[in-house]
Amino acid sequence: MAFHEKKLPANAPMADKALNWVDSRFPLTKLWNDQWGQYYAPKNFNWFYIFGSLAMLVLVMQIVTGIFLVMHYKPDANLAFASVEYIMRDVPWGWLVRYMHSTGASAFFIIIYLHMTRALLYGSYRKPRELIWLFGVAIFLCLMGEAFMGYLLPWGQMSYWGAQVIVNLFGAIPFIGPDLSLWIRGDYVVSDATLNRFFAFHVIAIPLVLLGLVVSHLIALHEVGSNNPDGIEVKDTLGPDGHPLDAIPSHPYYSVHDLFGVVIFLTIFSAVIFFAPEMGGYFLEYNNFLPADSLKTPAHIAPVWYFTPFYSVLRATTSQFMYALMAGVAGYVALLILKSKFSGMAKLAAAVIGLVAIASMFVLDAKFFGVVLMGASVMILAGMPWLDHSEVRSIRYRPTWHKYVYVLFGVSFLVLGYLGILPPTDGRTFVAQICTVIYFGFFLLMPWWSAAGKFKPVPKRVTFHPH
Repeated sequence: MAFHEKKLPANAPMADKALNWVDSRFPLTKLWNDQWGQYYAPKNFNWFYIFGSLAMLVLVMQIVTGIFLVMHYKPDANLAFASVEYIMRDVPWGWLVRYMHSTGASAFFIIIYLHMTRALLYGSYRKPRELIWLFGVAIFLCLMGEAFMGYLLPWGQMSYWGAQVIVNLFGAIPFIGPDLSLWIRGDYVVSDATLNRFFAFHVIAIPLVLLGLVVSHLIALHEVGSNNPDGIEVKDTLGPDGHPLDAIPSHPYYSVHDLFGVVIFLTIFSAVIFFAPEMGGYFLEYNNFLPADSLKTPAHIAPVWYFTPFYSVLRATTSQFMYALMAGVAGYVALLILKSKFSGMAKLAAAVIGLVAIASMFVLDAKFFGVVLMGASVMILAGMPWLDHSEVRSIRYRPTWHKYVYVLFGVSFLVLGYLGILPPTDGRTFVAQICTVIYFGFFLLMPWWSAAGKFKPVPKRVTFHPH
């Protein structure tokens, strides 16, 4: 292929000449235009659509602050805690960088949870955006792994014992559990070997995978186009120029929109860093300001707040709850056989799987199924594009009672998160079990409830009221 370089006038600005030189060798301007500058997005975006950009901002901030922390951190069981104290006390502005990183972790999950909430409400996981959603779920899993690995690094009491408890959960897996736990720790207990491998994963391995998934997420998004609060495909109505009539260029319109959101976010973020970086023990637990001691167990061990909904599911799975789980599996298999449109072979397979699952509940202990349910509570998100059989995408045009289903699901998720922070009692465990049933019921019964009721007519064009 012949090499072509655009000819510019001799008096063209130096910046234009430099950009032309780069563009002839690397598609810099084309990438900018395709991914943002001339990417047309629906003009009826609301404030819910700010969280994707905020997630990118926090990701960059976490990488930059992480690089500066690594410059002074010592991944050694004898030196790790002291190195964090050194960063906080002696490194110029080290306390600020550390608090930006720790607060950024919580901010990241707040933003991601709100980003996922928007997708649930407006059906952003529906065809043709299934792959975008799957990339998003993979990003969420990576973030959970990244946060868990990084949580051990300060080598405080809660870091140490939290890692000990979570890694020991893998020991509940039949046959391979003990060896798997040993392999993850690199030792019989959480030790220097564990710290080193968690450090390697937190700093190198998971961030590389995470960046790849984020790029894939954005490429897939810009290939099929963004969803909108009405759940209408704006590409179905094109103007003479070939662009959607109900869409506007992301730059400068959404650049300004996002910049305004960034200013608000940074204001709140700065207030937390300077006035409440521990956030009452939710962002940084008090026990983590004590060096790890393998001979002194904290009175109550709980993960960071963003893991607690799934941790509550684990704790809710008691031996008594197994009977409810058996009844639930039997009832769901019966529902599939009687009410689903599956073929005869598929129904037979569902019956066999259900019988095997119920039989295994008599053999295996509740701890194993707690681990299974905890993992399933995250992985079930990946099935959303195929579980939702609604006629419309957006909550705006669904039956009114669907909104109450979403509210019930959201409340149960928040209750699970709150209960996961508190020490377990019989009453709290019972409430967690109810919320666990509601959580899984929301997804597993979605093929039926999402298609039920009287839907509102969806307009052919997006609803937009200019201000």
